[in-house]
Amino acid sequence: MSPNVLRWFSLVALLWLQSINGTNLSFPAYSSQLKEFLSISQFKLNYLSFASDAGKVLGFISGIAAIHIPLPLVLLAGGSLGFAGYGLQYLCIVKKMFTLSFYQIWGLSFLAGNSICWINTACFIVAINSFPLNRQVAVGITASYQALSGKIYTDIVHTFFYSSQREAASGYLLLSSLVPLACCLVTAPMLMREAKAMSFSSRDVNVGFIFLFVVTIATGIYSVATSLLSVPAVLALVGIVLFLLAPLAIPSGVRFEELMSSTRSQQKVYNLEAPFEEDQKKEEEVDEKAIVGVREEVEWTKLWKRLDFWIYFGLYLFGPTVGIVFMNNLGQISESRGCAATSSLVALSSSFGFFGRLLPSLLDYFLSRNRYMPSSPVSMAVSLVAMVASFLLLLIDSDIALYVSTGMIGVFSGALTSLSVTMTAELFGTKHFGVNHNIVVGSIPIGSFAFGLFAAKVYRDGAALDGRFDGKCFGMYCFQTTLIFWGMLCSVATVLATVLYLRNRKFYSQKL
Repeated sequence: MSPNVLRWFSLVALLWLQSINGTNLSFPAYSSQLKEFLSISQFKLNYLSFASDAGKVLGFISGIAAIHIPLPLVLLAGGSLGFAGYGLQYLCIVKKMFTLSFYQIWGLSFLAGNSICWINTACFIVAINSFPLNRQVAVGITASYQALSGKIYTDIVHTFFYSSQREAASGYLLLSSLVPLACCLVTAPMLMREAKAMSFSSRDVNVGFIFLFVVTIATGIYSVATSLLSVPAVLALVGIVLFLLAPLAIPSGVRFEELMSSTRSQQKVYNLEAPFEEDQKKEEEVDEKAIVGVREEVEWTKLWKRLDFWIYFGLYLFGPTVGIVFMNNLGQISESRGCAATSSLVALSSSFGFFGRLLPSLLDYFLSRNRYMPSSPVSMAVSLVAMVASFLLLLIDSDIALYVSTGMIGVFSGALTSLSVTMTAELFGTKHFGVNHNIVVGSIPIGSFAFGLFAAKVYRDGAALDGRFDGKCFGMYCFQTTLIFWGMLCSVATVLATVLYLRNRKFYSQKL
């Protein structure tokens, strides 16, 4: 198999991996049942949701490992950690095969959360190395598919495990354990690490990405439509599977084109391409700096010395992290407002998050060369302003406001996640990207704990106000103060994004 075909197969493998790697996105769909399974308070439930995010604290280890061991092994390590983390929870909580303390279950959730970092690291590195001149687009598209995870797991559960809420909760745990490991085993041989030294046809790349954009947009539309309409879960699932298989047409098409061109004289082709490849490599070196743009290469051990890193860390802490905390609490927010369609909200946020993660790559691919694409910090600031508006809209006591706000937060938190991957590479380089980005993502557990704890306290006070002894709160006031607080945090993140742009204005003007 030629390197060109292999790198497209690698990209398809990344789409599959990311589409099942967001296991934490399903947590809101079964959090209420998990709370009953374990007979725990809202505070302890918040600690469990925090545990999955806390696993990202050690995510930088996966980046270091990727430097020293083959990427397929990094991928399999991620699948194995998730298998152990979710699998042991399933056997303990659902099957009652043994008893674990709450702290041991917390540790398993931590392990499961860390597994996501290993798979993400392998995916991002493969995308960056396979498409050095289009790394922003490749990373953005693959990252967007992770937002589909909540939708995919929900459809599978509704198809095979939905005879009761209790069985559905057990289904989420079982699937989160088995599906990522199975997908890692299937895709590990397809990963391609080194592609920078090779020359590829820009025409093939353009045609491939345009086709991929069409398939991806169609996938997102289908996902949103089946989330909003009353479509049988099995039909929705079959459609998603077909859309995930559709990108295989790209490497198949490239392979067919290679077979057709192989009928030409090998000697003639060699003589014509030898000097051309040398010129193309020089041209790619120039284009890579012009298109991708890297301000400087910063080794991960020196990040703490950069003021921009701390501004960026705070931006991620008060911005994208707040969106994650909202998703973690979506089940309780829905329940407190009397909306029983929690799984539909999870599928909706997942589907809109898919579009949100895709949007920056789509705009970058078609607008960056025309100088119309705003810089990453400006795009993040705009997304954060929209997040603030979304939290304010949630203060309206209406199911319509709940659905619209959930969709908006899904879109813009997804966009922030995708933009952050690009901005890490822009500000701190690509050589140590695997470690650097995992350090930035380390802000998630901090925010998840602090902001989630605040939400749990407000929720508990609301339950006490109702005079309830089961710890459940019903009414708008259960999360009203929390939503205002989250909106204020996003406002702070907006200011930090603006400061980051002003500090690097010269770099971004040169990049454009």
